[in-house]
Amino acid sequence: MGDFDFVEHYGEAVEANSEELLPKNEAVSSLNCAFVGIGGGGGKLAKAFLDLGFNKTLLINTTPKDQPEGIDSKHLILIPNADGVGKDVDNGKVVLDNASAVVEDALRTKLGDVDWLFVLAGGGGGTGSASTALHPVFERYLKSVQAGGKVVYIVSWPSAQELLNPTIGKNALSLLNGVSKKPHILLDNERQIKLLRGKVGMLNMYPVANTAFAKLLSQLFKLSSEQSSIQSFDSKDLEKCLSINGRIFLGSTLVADPSAHGLGATIFQNCSTRSPCPVPQGNPSTGAMLLVVTPEMAADPEISKHMDAAISYVGGRTKTLFSGVYVKDEVPGLIAILCMSGLKN
Repeated sequence: MGDFDFVEHYGEAVEANSEELLPKNEAVSSLNCAFVGIGGGGGKLAKAFLDLGFNKTLLINTTPKDQPEGIDSKHLILIPNADGVGKDVDNGKVVLDNASAVVEDALRTKLGDVDWLFVLAGGGGGTGSASTALHPVFERYLKSVQAGGKVVYIVSWPSAQELLNPTIGKNALSLLNGVSKKPHILLDNERQIKLLRGKVGMLNMYPVANTAFAKLLSQLFKLSSEQSSIQSFDSKDLEKCLSINGRIFLGSTLVADPSAHGLGATIFQNCSTRSPCPVPQGNPSTGAMLLVVTPEMAADPEISKHMDAAISYVGGRTKTLFSGVYVKDEVPGLIAILCMSGLKN
């Protein structure tokens, strides 16, 4: 090897390996990401992402009694010396803060190197509503693995029935205030119940809602990894949308007849009213609109003109709009996914 023979003097290369490291995500995504569900509600939402193939998912709780069924123990982190926090956010913050070393060790040994960390929590409970107590841990972990992304919170707001309990309302408000200046997605339980009422029974209401939202977000991740012969929404566009501080809105709709006039207004209105997120207020800093169409739609000049107008219509409601148009066989109509970032609660 001549000048490079010194390399052999240092022995064979050894790959770092941890038996605790979770397998790579099977779900297709342009982001190197992981999910952490905290508390009962956050854990159930995290399970929906785990079921879709996001293997780098952890569920953290202060009690084993509130864990969803069917989760392999390697995904579960039980905070020691705690058996719930009794919907006491202040106590929850103390418990989580005292367990920060346990959580940070789990993030390093089980998740490994990721760029984006999505923290899921339910507003109303004591553990989930106290989740921001771990924010310094999340940021320190991402910094330690030289992550290129940020911490994004996905939190739920209780239904009108749940808010009849003043403790639940106080806890939810504490969580919302804690994430308000950070990138976050707010899920409105009341809206989800109304959207699903008559379609599923009460027993399956939240599992179906969790799965539907997980599929919506994962589709955004998936499309950003795909190339388009028309217009692509890439990983950098997605990262820009997710990195803006404030609330992130997500919505989707199916338009059976995209040849009708007013396509932009239809997409914007339907995405706003049929979303699990509260209606967007004000002008977002950044937005994205992704359209999925059939080859026939893409080849139709009239429909193409309507799609261009729709993108311009939505673009006029945000400071910056990213867009993508994807052609796929056998979709039942024009499918639109709308994302808006930098909103106020």
